[in-house]
Amino acid sequence: MAPVPTAHCGPAGWSYAHWNGVVYPGQKPRNFHALEFLAGCVDMVEVNASFYHPLRPEVTRLWVKKVAHNRAFQFTVKMHRRFTHEREWDQNAVACFKDGLWPLMRPGRLGCVLLQFPWSFRFTAENREYLIALRRAFHEFPLVAEMRHNSWMRDEALGTFIDYRVGFVNIDQPERASAMPPTAFLTSPVGYFRLHGRGGGYWMEEFGERPLQVGGNRYLYSTEELEEWRGRIERVRGCAKNVYVVTTNDGGGAAVVNALELGTMLGRAPGEAPAELMRRYPERLAGFHCERPVQHCLFRDVA
Repeated sequence: MAPVPTAHCGPAGWSYAHWNGVVYPGQKPRNFHALEFLAGCVDMVEVNASFYHPLRPEVTRLWVKKVAHNRAFQFTVKMHRRFTHEREWDQNAVACFKDGLWPLMRPGRLGCVLLQFPWSFRFTAENREYLIALRRAFHEFPLVAEMRHNSWMRDEALGTFIDYRVGFVNIDQPERASAMPPTAFLTSPVGYFRLHGRGGGYWMEEFGERPLQVGGNRYLYSTEELEEWRGRIERVRGCAKNVYVVTTNDGGGAAVVNALELGTMLGRAPGEAPAELMRRYPERLAGFHCERPVQHCLFRDVA
């Protein structure tokens, strides 16, 4: 019997100004690098900067060096919006995007590439052919696709995922008309989950995309809500080759808290957690080791 794969759990992105003094130290030591710091706590990150601009090879080579201390660490990379939203690309654009992926792919650090489509991308014959065209353009890489409209649950749609070895992204998102409900589908060797939180005010109703919001998505999943997803993840994990669980609720460091909790629910021994997060969430992170000693306040405020 094949061993059950590790479920890699981590946040979407790591370069957030509002994580300073929350996830990262308020006073950073010399030569501090956020990715290197985070790789001491979690086993993956989903790269979201690639949604806005192609990754430069020299940058992705640096990232590989920064996570070298965590042999299990994996990256997943979000496809540029020109491929999923603007739908204007050519072979030069494909080659340019691939250039930034190869330094992650060659040493085995790239889990997959994520196609995040908007809610308006519904299952039609035209959109099916478009998904197939992207699969062929990026045939060298494992692909997963997030579909936010429930029309992609049809048998023909799921059959397309299976036929072209595209992983189905199981998502948790705020409820709305024709929204994709919670699922536990596996259509390729890669099982993928994205937890977006359930705060409806953080989403634009028409397209299901996130508007700009100061401080990020602050939805913190309860332990009970995470247990619901643990069951789904375990079902997929039993048949998948690789499993990735991404938390996108970056506000207040909630994505890191929930990723750490899910990791332990899925069998990862509690490791280190950022000291700043342990101050903010002492009960939720009580079982974790602090990545450095917590400096407690010596005196209480006197009225």
